[in-house]
Amino acid sequence: MTLAVTQYGWLLFLHVTSAGLFFAGAVVAGVAQVAALQRDRPSEIATLLRLARYGVVFVGVGSLGALGFGLWLAGYVEGYSFGDTWIAASIALWVVSQALGGAGGRSARHARERAEQLAGAGDEPDAELCALLAHRPSLLLSWASTGAVVAILVLMIWKPGA
Repeated sequence: MTLAVTQYGWLLFLHVTSAGLFFAGAVVAGVAQVAALQRDRPSEIATLLRLARYGVVFVGVGSLGALGFGLWLAGYVEGYSFGDTWIAASIALWVVSQALGGAGGRSARHARERAEQLAGAGDEPDAELCALLAHRPSLLLSWASTGAVVAILVLMIWKPGA
């Protein structure tokens, strides 16, 4: 059974709103992490990385909503199909973004925990905190996850072949 075009406006609204939360959360988390890289005091780093956690919550809620409502649209609304290349690519990129973001975020979580410890014990940075913040593989994974999120956004707007 397919839904008529006039009956799925609310579903499209929920999908687009969720996608907006997904993208905005990625931006907040990324900006907070980059800002933390530019700080020296553990208390400032801890504050920024705590802010990044809020972005991660938006990513989680938005990504699940975008996927769920998007699957609903693709399965039940006339004119959309799981066979569309842009929909299949978006789903694959969603999986990739989640995996890369989760892997890349581990180092930031450890950096936040270390910064909180140091902030309570004199607020002086140490080599471990600096290494956790500048861990190149984690940063690359986070940037790649952001790239996947942007690619999803491009696919959703452009809809090649639709």
